Amino acid sequence: MKQRVLILGYGKMGHAMEYLLSARHDVRIWNMGVVVKGIHATLEDAVADAQVILFCLPVNPHHEIASRIEPYLAQGSVCLSIAKGLDESGRTAAQVFESLFSPKHHYGVIYGPMISEEIRTGRHAFADVVLSDAADFEVMHSLFRGSTLVYQQASDMHGRSWSVILKNVYAILFGVSDELHLGDNMRGHLMVAAISELSGIVQSFGGQAHTPYSYAGLGDLLTTATSEDSHHHLLGRQLVRGEWQDISGEGVHTLLMVDKFHVFDWRAYPLFSLAHYIVTQPATLRERVEDYLQQLRETESCAI
Repeated sequence: MKQRVLILGYGKMGHAMEYLLSARHDVRIWNMGVVVKGIHATLEDAVADAQVILFCLPVNPHHEIASRIEPYLAQGSVCLSIAKGLDESGRTAAQVFESLFSPKHHYGVIYGPMISEEIRTGRHAFADVVLSDAADFEVMHSLFRGSTLVYQQASDMHGRSWSVILKNVYAILFGVSDELHLGDNMRGHLMVAAISELSGIVQSFGGQAHTPYSYAGLGDLLTTATSEDSHHHLLGRQLVRGEWQDISGEGVHTLLMVDKFHVFDWRAYPLFSLAHYIVTQPATLRERVEDYLQQLRETESCAI
């Protein structure tokens, strides 16, 4: 069934979603205050005529844009977000949607290994789709049928949101490890430890222990931690090299927001703590890494 889809944001992911959907659906695009593609002149009119609204935007403008369009959403329409970060109030995209749309409007998130450049060259991408109303999965099936996005119906929206957001923090450490030449065995440890910590953090929010073992968690972490084009992997390498002029990215912002708003007790998680300290105090990076490894050796010794 052909759908009227409005894409908000025309960056890399906006282009990728257009690539996935334009052959089978009526795709309209809004970007930077202008309707780039479509029959309507204003955002409000475009929203009122859309069945699916895709937020291909960073999470920061979600509240402003969602508040603006909420009065114009058509009955039965669905708002979806691919944003993998926290806004300046420490909220996920799902939390923003819940505060503004629930229970009147339907919403959801699409998270997983979805590198935009690969999507636009026809390669497959994979995602968890979590919706506020399970009945909307029929809409998702219609939306992505025949495309190269393989998705699975999922639950635990907040658990998956935190998994996909926090994975950027852990991905930095893979870059650190590679630049320090700690080896492939260290990569194996980082993956196991990161997923274990993610599971604990998700459960502290009331989420499900197995949620991080998903496209939104393990799948996206593996992709981000190993991709040659990964910003966060490169950031880890830059921290080791002493290139501290532009320490930025979703993972860095997440570290700051978690600390600022006391989202959870990050000091209870050794690997997350390591990421926090080497990003906020990069001059101590080598010392912090060695201390972490020493703690591992002592723990293993005690366990034996």
